[in-house]
Order: sequence, then structure tokens, then C-alpha cells
Amino acid sequence: MDIPSAQLKINKQTQMKQQLKYFGLGMLAFATITLFINATVDSTNKYFPFFKAGSTSHNLALPIQTAYAVKLPESVTFAGEQVPLDDPEVRERLDRELTVNAYWQSSTILMFKRANRFFPLIEKILKEENVPDDFKYLCMAESALDNVSSPAGASGFWQFLSSTGSQYGLLINSQTDERYNLEKATRAACKYLRSSKESTGSWTAAAAGYNMGVAGVNKQQSLQGETDYYRLLLNSETSRYVQRIIALKIIHQNQKDFGFYLGKEDLYPEFKYNTVQVSGATNWIQFAKDNGTTYKLLRIYNPWIRDMNLTNKDKRTFDVRIPA
Repeated sequence: MDIPSAQLKINKQTQMKQQLKYFGLGMLAFATITLFINATVDSTNKYFPFFKAGSTSHNLALPIQTAYAVKLPESVTFAGEQVPLDDPEVRERLDRELTVNAYWQSSTILMFKRANRFFPLIEKILKEENVPDDFKYLCMAESALDNVSSPAGASGFWQFLSSTGSQYGLLINSQTDERYNLEKATRAACKYLRSSKESTGSWTAAAAGYNMGVAGVNKQQSLQGETDYYRLLLNSETSRYVQRIIALKIIHQNQKDFGFYLGKEDLYPEFKYNTVQVSGATNWIQFAKDNGTTYKLLRIYNPWIRDMNLTNKDKRTFDVRIPA
């Protein structure tokens, strides 16, 4: 049925009025939000503590979605070995990892919070084992300083496979898994890294070997006739892996330059505990009660405990942390 032209004109006028009405409401909402942001982002930084009022630094993480290219340092080393930033390919790989980790703020902030809790022990052991301090960032890259397990079966801060962990002296069974014992796993990682460095010729190549295996690095060194890590063509995962370690080092040591403002109160504190030695069979729930704590806290402080009971047929002695 045909609609009279007069009626069509009235309908069009009605539609235009509605569109103008919605446009006006939209502009009002936009103005309200803008005023709210301007009112709350003041010199006290009450709602946006990561925003420094009045700053013009392009590296700051602003409360609105403003993004800038990260700036690479003029010079950087890893484990005392120079990173050749004059090589465009190396420079671009590092730029990629800096960008990804600088703008993946949630993950990076959590890593930096955990670092305050776990780095002191890792640093102490690295020093005792004559392994460069920079390898704490390899641990950060492996697990984000969390006791995670990978689909391939690698576990703990240092992401040992069961076979490799056992090879380097870690006890791994259904009741006890020392891949989750930070002290023992760190010492095992140091043994691996020292051996890798001796085999591959540099600490940087040793870091690559931690990802793709020492045999894999040695094979490519032989095939390509190169020993310098930065002159080797390796798989994309390993190529990104080493640069990610270096990127985490740069960001962690220059946090404010990348927009990370973490106060001392934001960081996770170190665990305070006393140590009790256990040599026999033990029920951990009863053990926790006898020592004035809970099974939950006992497992948090001793993540290597993987079962409620310890049969301990070999009569090993375990150092157990009791929350202080």
C-alpha cells in the first residue's frame, strides 16, 4: 500500500529529531566523562597513582590510551657481554620485546611485585654459584616468578622438565617435587648454566641453550660455523627468548622510564619463617598443627610438598619452613 507523500515528510522529520536528540545526549555524555577525568587526575593522583601530573615524559603510562614507541638504551649488556645494538636485526628484536613487556602492564607489574619477594634469595645463590646476576631475569622470563607448569611438563620457577631436574639432583615424585623448592632449583639451574656456558662459549649462548637445549645450540654453532650467539640463525622462540630476558632487565632497572610506578608498599614482602628439619615419615596436616600453623600456609611456604603425607623411605632430611 502506498504511503502519502505528506506522511513520508512527517516521518522523516520525526527521524531527524530523534537523531539530533541522541547526538546531543552522546555529546553530553562525552563532556561529562571528560570533565570527570580532568577532575580526578589532579596533583594528588588519587585515582590514577601511576600518572604524574604536569609531566611531559612520553614514557609515562597515561590513564587514557596514549601509546608511544619505547626508547632503546644506547648501550646494554647481558651477563657482562655486550649486546650489539648496532646490528639492525638485534635492535629490532629487542625493540619488539621491550614494546610487548612495557605495554603488557598487568603481567609486568605482577613480576616486579614478586621480584621483591624472591630476588634476594635468587641473587644470593647466583653469587654463591658464580653465575652472573642477570640470570635472575631468565628465571623471570621462564615463569614470571610463579610456580607454574607448562603443557610440556616443565615446572617451578626455573621450569625444569622431570628428566632434567632429576639429572641435576632434584627429587621428583608424587609426594615431593624439588622443582618447586626455590633454593634447590636455583642451585640446579646454576649447575646447568655453568655447564652450558662451558659448552657454548658464552653466557648469552648458555641462556639460549636453556631454552632450546645445549645440544641444539652446539649443533647450530657447528653447522653455521659461528660461536657468537648474535650471529646465529636460531628458531624464532629462542631468538625472542634471549631478547625478552634482556628486555625484562632493562624495564626492571628503569621502571619509571617505562611508566611503572610501584611504591615500596606495593611490593610483595619476603616470607618470614623458621626452619625445622624432617627426616622420617610425616603427615603434613598434623605436622602443621603441631607447629602452630595450617596445612594451607605450610604448602604456600613449602610448595615442594605435593601430598598430605611423606613416606620418606630413603630417610632423607628436608628443611621445612614454618611461618614466623
